Amino acid sequence: MVAILSTFRELERLRQIYVVLVRHGFADVARRLGMGAKGDAKAKPDAGADPELVAAEQRGTEEAKKNPLAERVRLVAMDLGPTFVKLGQIVSTRTDVLPADWIVELKKLQDEVAPISAQSVKEAIEASLGAPVDTLFESFEDQPLAAASIAQVHRAELKTEGGTLGVVVKVQRPGIRSKVMSDLELLHHLARLVESAIPESKIYNPVALVEEFDRAITAELDFLLEADNLVRFRKNFEGHPIVRFPAVHKSASAKAVLTLELLPGKKVYDAIRDDGVRGEAIAKASVGVVIKMILEDGFFHADPHPGNILISGTAEAPIIGLIDVGMVGRLSPEMRDRCIDLMVGIARQDYVAIADALYAISLPTRRVDMRAFRAHVALVAEKYLGRQLKDIQLAGLIGDLVGGAKKFGLEVPPDFLLVGKSLMTIEGVAKEIYPELNVEAEVRPFVIELMKKRWSPQRIGNEVLRGIEKIGASTYDLPQLSREVLDDLRMGKLIVTTNDTALPHALDRLGRRLFSAVIAGSFALAGAWLRSAGEPTLGGFFLALAVLWIAGHLGLALLRRSGR
Repeated sequence: MVAILSTFRELERLRQIYVVLVRHGFADVARRLGMGAKGDAKAKPDAGADPELVAAEQRGTEEAKKNPLAERVRLVAMDLGPTFVKLGQIVSTRTDVLPADWIVELKKLQDEVAPISAQSVKEAIEASLGAPVDTLFESFEDQPLAAASIAQVHRAELKTEGGTLGVVVKVQRPGIRSKVMSDLELLHHLARLVESAIPESKIYNPVALVEEFDRAITAELDFLLEADNLVRFRKNFEGHPIVRFPAVHKSASAKAVLTLELLPGKKVYDAIRDDGVRGEAIAKASVGVVIKMILEDGFFHADPHPGNILISGTAEAPIIGLIDVGMVGRLSPEMRDRCIDLMVGIARQDYVAIADALYAISLPTRRVDMRAFRAHVALVAEKYLGRQLKDIQLAGLIGDLVGGAKKFGLEVPPDFLLVGKSLMTIEGVAKEIYPELNVEAEVRPFVIELMKKRWSPQRIGNEVLRGIEKIGASTYDLPQLSREVLDDLRMGKLIVTTNDTALPHALDRLGRRLFSAVIAGSFALAGAWLRSAGEPTLGGFFLALAVLWIAGHLGLALLRRSGR
């Protein structure tokens, strides 16, 4: 019965997707995917049989005439709800896959929705934490601070052994997990259908995009992962004078509920308008914080938009509070080194170094013409680096470089794309509040310091020590491996396998030569022996046979060679 109900819900959801696609002018796409009017993948849609579909198709025809394609894609995501809105937000980071107009349009997606009731929120908290709200909190405000598609946030007073503390409680919307999981199954199915039914879509790699989205939103649905992210950020910025991350109260947190320290402060624009905080100070500090996360820590906030930034402190010395760290990026030490190489190349305006660093960051999917790739990188970089310092757009440069790399068969890792998204977001905010900001000048000190650390005696010593340890481990294993090989050799079990396609032909040629040599040699020996025994005529005959045999062998060999 449960399976039947699940299948019915999936069919109903599939029909909703079909109607929305038709409504926004994508009827042909839906039909190419085999989506029927009733959610039956094999059925042909019959708009005349359903008034809703008739109206949807009429509206879709009109919308297709007046609205650009990218805008209609955004409207489809908004109509389909939280999962598809989140998908659009994630996909908007893929500057290497989607055209620029799509990226701009999808960045407009907002997931602000009507809040759920306070009673539903409290029931969700009690179900997740296993205790009444009144037991956990001294007070709990019914009016939410913010409401989004995945969760909403409430202010509260948490009961602790030391008294009450001001907190914010992030509560997952009831039923959102099952809805997202159901939508994910449909998305995987639709992505495969799109690739098979619409061959031209393969350049966007729909299946890979959905898999990437699956990982991102599944992580976002587990608030304990966000709690772990906050713990790591607080450790990375411990003692930092201008950055704060909220502390996690684990006693009142679970997968669907996250209770955090209430950070003081106002949103960026409110702090500038109401408290006289200088935009220059916020802009420079914000860029510095994000660059530290990316290049020094290799663990960074992937979505530092204004809504996730709180400003406290004084007008002259603002303190930046960062919240909502569900989406993060990670860079391995090797990837951080490649990013530093890229930044050094940009700082020096060394186009060959920029191209080589981008090549090292990426995964080639085919043979890359490095000469053409370097020329392309030089052309793109000149467009940005030839401007005045204050007009250089670092994020735009990286975005265009990544987009160009795709054309040359270079697949850029998703985490590096998140670097571009993070830089693009913070650079946009920073230049909006302080247009004179020179991002490259703010980045340069970090790059110089990290280059010093890379070539410091301590790091070089560690690398040498690591190499010695590997050699030592190999030396330890070598006697045992040698003994095993010798044992196999002694017992006749050692087998050497080669893969040489020319070997059979060589053996065949060698066999023919040996055979001819034996026959000709036998005739020659017989002839010589007969002549010495007083039979010159018969001996000469055998010697003549030896010469003819050799001549015949050489002639056949020449014929075989000319016939190849």
